Amino acid sequence: MIASHEAKAAIPPAHMLTHTRADIALRGVYEISKILVTPDRLERMLANVLTLLSSFLDMHHGIFALLDDDGEPRSVVGIGWREEQAHEYFGRLPERAVGQIVTTGMPVVVSNISTSPLFADWEPEEGVAEDSRVSFLGVPIKDRDKVIGTLTIEQIWGSESTYHSADEDVRFLTMVANLVGQTVRLMGVIGRDRERLLERQRLLEKELSGSSAASKKFESNDILGESPAIRAVLDKIRIAGASHSTILLRGESGTGKELFARAAHDCSPRAKKAFVKLNCAALPESVLESELFGHEKGAFTGAVNQRKGRFELADGGTLFLDEIGEISSTFQAKLLRVLQEGEFERVGGTKTLKVDVRIICATNRNLEQAVAKGEFRADLYYRINVISIRLPALRDRKEDVPVLARAFLQRFDEANHTHHDLSESALSILEGCYFPGNVRELENCIERTATLARGEGITAEDFACRQDECLSAMLWRSAVPSSPFDIIQLPNERPGDVAVLNRPAVAEPPQADSASTTCDKADDCEHVKSDSLKVSREQLIAALEASGWVQAKAARLLKLTPRQIGYALRKHGIEVKRF
Repeated sequence: MIASHEAKAAIPPAHMLTHTRADIALRGVYEISKILVTPDRLERMLANVLTLLSSFLDMHHGIFALLDDDGEPRSVVGIGWREEQAHEYFGRLPERAVGQIVTTGMPVVVSNISTSPLFADWEPEEGVAEDSRVSFLGVPIKDRDKVIGTLTIEQIWGSESTYHSADEDVRFLTMVANLVGQTVRLMGVIGRDRERLLERQRLLEKELSGSSAASKKFESNDILGESPAIRAVLDKIRIAGASHSTILLRGESGTGKELFARAAHDCSPRAKKAFVKLNCAALPESVLESELFGHEKGAFTGAVNQRKGRFELADGGTLFLDEIGEISSTFQAKLLRVLQEGEFERVGGTKTLKVDVRIICATNRNLEQAVAKGEFRADLYYRINVISIRLPALRDRKEDVPVLARAFLQRFDEANHTHHDLSESALSILEGCYFPGNVRELENCIERTATLARGEGITAEDFACRQDECLSAMLWRSAVPSSPFDIIQLPNERPGDVAVLNRPAVAEPPQADSASTTCDKADDCEHVKSDSLKVSREQLIAALEASGWVQAKAARLLKLTPRQIGYALRKHGIEVKRF
């Protein structure tokens, strides 16, 4: 290998050669230490050390050989040679000579190679005079007590040079070998630390990649939509899901509470544990107790075996209790103990079991109103209402309707091996629909329409509401409030958000109709204004939605005349949808 400029600059001037060999060795160690502390590749540093050694010693050849754990050379560096040449020359050295250095861990000095049994089969290099004496010096390179390599040199003594004792040279080489051993050891430590840091970085990147994948999974699961309303809820789910706090999901029926509960579990520290769900409204109290707490064998008729309850199955994970507002007052007290203490007994058992379960509840009831009426325990309400998240109704995220509709249609086509497309007119119908049943109703609407569609392209005429056969509209219009103008409030607990008016069985013309027909200027008619002013914007939109945006039908629902409806539309700035 070629020596660097630093090594050449370190060669002492000629007048230094007159100094004692001890002074030369001291200066050599100093210069070599400067090379070894310079950041560089190990092989380049060793080549520079050999170049510097050649200026301090009568050296013909020099080789650094670093060994692996099996004693085989892993790196061989020679003075001014290519690596291939260095390996070749090192291979020519007798194994007995090198092996003695490695085995004993002591220097080997051969004053005359031609007379040494260690070099019995060794032939001198071409170009060396026959009357020259070739000596061999070798010292071990150690890492603590372990030999990790060798430093060997050859010296040629001709007729013009005087052979001197090798003791000073061996001491010098031993000091150099010790410095090299410390350097190799430190570089090994640095290399291992670097590998450890790189491995840690790879693991961290893998974890981040896994988190990213989980996040993508969280984004790409059944919760579809990019509206501000749904994005805000998902942000809250991410933050709340990372804790162990109880979550109460509130919203109308059909808003996807179970999907959001699953999402909260998936982004929580309990994601690898079980997610157990139970609909509290679907079971009677006796069965509900057994489902949640489990039962012992013989606890009741039919209990032929011991059975674990949902709390035990969800230990370490998440338990989702849907329709929590529907449980009885008696069972509320039993549930409160488990939520507070994490302890319960199986039905028919006496052993107290303790579990670690994260609770997520859901309801479409107004729990505050239920607490005020005494229908729901206040202490249980405070226990489950730790982090309350309200899920948006579909009408509050209209921009998500096309995305959801296409997803439901694709799911239907995959299940039935069909192909359908939603036209612009079909999307317009969907975006204008009220959907009191929210996402669940939209899915049913898509499935019904795709099943009965006359072709692959779904148009506005394919929807049931265009044939006055919309089951949802019939359901909500069939409700009969106590007063013709009473409003049916859907369970979003915000007055005015959902207003569906009763459609009377017999629509009698209101008394105001005759007066309005004689009014020449509808805009100036005080009777028209006074009646239409009683109708709020929400009531008007609800009536129009229920009547398919037919003003005459909406007028009959609101007990108004078409003229009064027209005035109310202008007053509230409502644009009538045309289909």
